[in-house]
Amino acid sequence: MRSYIILFSLMQKFFAIFSLMSLWVLCGYAGAQEATTSSVHSPAATTAPAVVDELAHKEQLFESATSSEKGKAMLKDALQGKSLDFVQTYLKHEHNAYDGHTVLEHACMKVPFTPPADGQPCPDCGKIVYNHDPDGVFPAWSYHYTGSKQQYSRFPIPLSIYAPAEEGMTLWQKLVHRVQVDNFNLAATIIFLLAIMHTFLAPKFQTLAHHLEKRHKQKLRDAKFMILHPEQRIPVSFTSTLCHFLGEVEVVFGLWIVPFFFVCYHYYSMEDFLRYIDHDTSFTEPLFVAVVMVVASSRPIYRLAENTLKFGASMGKGSPAAWWLSVLSIAPLLGSFITEPAAMTLAAILLGKKFYQLKPSPSLCYATLALLFVNVSVGGTLTHFAAPPIVMVAGKWNWDMAHMFTHFGWKAMAGILLSNLIYFFMFSREFKRLAEVQRINSAFDGAVPTTWEDRQDVIPVWVYGVSIFFLVWTVFFAHHPAIFIGGFMFFLGFTMATPQYQNAFSIKVPLLVAFFLAGLLVMGGVQGWWMQPVLQALAELGGAITMGIASILTAFNDNASVTFLASTVPNLQEEIKYAIVAGAVTGGGLTVIANAPNPAGQAILGKYFKSGISALSLFLWAALPTIIMFCMFNFIQ
Repeated sequence: MRSYIILFSLMQKFFAIFSLMSLWVLCGYAGAQEATTSSVHSPAATTAPAVVDELAHKEQLFESATSSEKGKAMLKDALQGKSLDFVQTYLKHEHNAYDGHTVLEHACMKVPFTPPADGQPCPDCGKIVYNHDPDGVFPAWSYHYTGSKQQYSRFPIPLSIYAPAEEGMTLWQKLVHRVQVDNFNLAATIIFLLAIMHTFLAPKFQTLAHHLEKRHKQKLRDAKFMILHPEQRIPVSFTSTLCHFLGEVEVVFGLWIVPFFFVCYHYYSMEDFLRYIDHDTSFTEPLFVAVVMVVASSRPIYRLAENTLKFGASMGKGSPAAWWLSVLSIAPLLGSFITEPAAMTLAAILLGKKFYQLKPSPSLCYATLALLFVNVSVGGTLTHFAAPPIVMVAGKWNWDMAHMFTHFGWKAMAGILLSNLIYFFMFSREFKRLAEVQRINSAFDGAVPTTWEDRQDVIPVWVYGVSIFFLVWTVFFAHHPAIFIGGFMFFLGFTMATPQYQNAFSIKVPLLVAFFLAGLLVMGGVQGWWMQPVLQALAELGGAITMGIASILTAFNDNASVTFLASTVPNLQEEIKYAIVAGAVTGGGLTVIANAPNPAGQAILGKYFKSGISALSLFLWAALPTIIMFCMFNFIQ
């Protein structure tokens, strides 16, 4: 009996609590209804006409997207809450994931179709679809912020992030602001400037290395050092070897990656540095330069280039001056078709064999190298698909082959010819001396058998054809490293199968050049924070000043980087676009780092400079042809 009384008491309490809760819910519902009614009748809360139009427009898009009711329902669910722009972009192709067809049917139709929206269910299996690996590396900055591609590292800060806070600022104020926002910008640029200074000091390290090596050998002679075992090695001077390493221009930027890493680690993290290297930096260009250098230096390609340029040299009876003019006038223009690295490689090899082996004076050596760098830089402007600084902007600015030739190409050809003729007359006496040296050497070589590499036996046509095929293959797939490296493997197999028609080639030099360019890309990729506002400020200074400053900027960075950053600046006038590109290619011969193919030419011809190539001497001798090209592009319209 007592248990029934307790149960009855609990039920009374339960109904009392339930009644109170029901009353509270009803009051809340009535208040909500009243608030909703008042908001509906309130003019301020009335749905904006623009929102109604957008919803109606989206409904129309859903209705016209597919005739399948199932697909229409799933499409609405998948794009619920998405903006009108997103819906329009997603439905721009009639074959989308929710058009009523299955994925298998799409595959059978062989039509491209847009996959399900990220994070939405698959129309086939109902599982959530991720257009990226949810467990993988997520980008730190999306396309919305970068404007070009997803950025996985937190550095550098996308340039568009700075814009809202920099309205009305001067150039100097923008630079100071960006350093204040992220001190990493200044630290990374200091490392980059130190690397550039190192390139200028490289010959000094080479000179010191030779001095220490001589002193070390003298110490060994004084100590009467003797080799007591066939496998014993002669001791070397560690300081001499270190200085020699520091004097190799090709390793400079790769060497300065070490302090750059510590800067990245200090301001960000190891993970950000690895993301920057693995995801945000493309090493396609260094790989391409290394491969094309090897292919272009093969004996069949070299002989083909030699026979082609021989027609020009034959007009001067094959004299050193005739070869000099032929190579420097014709070879750079090939860069517009077989790419600048290939043209640089062929020109450097021919100059080495036909000209530098005669031991010209140091002044003529530097003048020739400077002309080669400047001519190759501007020689790639005849087309829109070969030279990196042109490729960076041609698609975005709608510059085709006709535009390039009429605005740049013929001026480049005239400037190359004029620069060559001026230096030719400046060194006319030197060329006469070299002709005499060539005559003496030819008479001597007639009694001495030629070396294996200089043999003149006939190469079959099919060997020429296969070699040209591999060169064209590499150039055509220049932006697809997996394909052109695969072709390179076949090319190596072909050279091993035809040794009687090939010469031995070294992969060391191409790899060093690739190492140089890779280091330049890594550190140059974080210099946009100061280069972009500088290029924006140029738009207010006029064409001539813009071209001059663009040439100066190119001397301290790859010209492709300059034109790429220019392509990110909105609403540039056509005159400014022209001036920036013209300045970038004009300044491409002032330093080794100014144009990507320059390290290849220096690596091939560097052995003809006793104390290494002086960056200052190269700059001074390149000044005159650079000024000539500046006048050609600036004053001839």
